[in-house]
Amino acid sequence: MVSKPTEVQVRPGVEGDLGALTDLYNHYVRETPITFDTVVFTPEERRPWLLSHPEDGPYRLMVAQGCKDGTYGPLLGYATSSPFRAKAAYNTSVEVTVYCAPGAGGRGIGTLLYKALFEALEEEDLHRAYAGIAQPNEASARLHARFGFRHVGTYQEVGRKFGTYWDVAWYEKELGRKD
Repeated sequence: MVSKPTEVQVRPGVEGDLGALTDLYNHYVRETPITFDTVVFTPEERRPWLLSHPEDGPYRLMVAQGCKDGTYGPLLGYATSSPFRAKAAYNTSVEVTVYCAPGAGGRGIGTLLYKALFEALEEEDLHRAYAGIAQPNEASARLHARFGFRHVGTYQEVGRKFGTYWDVAWYEKELGRKD
């Protein structure tokens, strides 16, 4: 369980976060159908993923870290924007995701992360953000709705994990400057 911090700092992820980010993600790999990865990663295996999210540009990594009495604690979560698909015509679309540390859910961490992520993306040449949410996951659906995402369809039984087939609901949000 993550103790309640006095404040939460949201900042771009850096290489020094790699171990904590890997541990956080591996929790979801081992314990949940939220990600369809089925084998845990080492930090070295996750390094290319981390490096694909620089501090600028359309592909970002934001982390939330608790602070109590001036001392920073463990990561509470992270949010990313990543390429939606590899073909050039998709370059103005991103796929976004947010993960909260075990015990940090329901405390507004996902909201802080998405707020920072979407603010960072405001000046980028982006048109749409997409999020795929393994079902059921009402908390994630509510978070995305709060940020203006709308449900656009569901892939039925698209992934198999833990011997069960899972649906993925897809959501989209308009991005871009509103000049």
